[in-house]
Amino acid sequence: MQKRNALDTHHLMRRAEDLVNAASNRYRITVQVANRAKRRRYEDFENLEDPMMKPVMRAIIEMSDELTSTEIIGE
Repeated sequence: MQKRNALDTHHLMRRAEDLVNAASNRYRITVQVANRAKRRRYEDFENLEDPMMKPVMRAIIEMSDELTSTEIIGE
């Protein structure tokens, strides 16, 4: 099993922290990340682009990239 780079973990944690800080409700954003990860897990059976990246990690990265989009974070 391949060990992840510490820098990648630090970068992921920073993105997750930015995502939570930008949200008005921590619980709601956590549920949104979980729902997106669950959806991505089922999509990954069809699309095997990066099998090493877990669905939760991918959801955090995608959602942190969409911080400028109000439908993800806004009420």
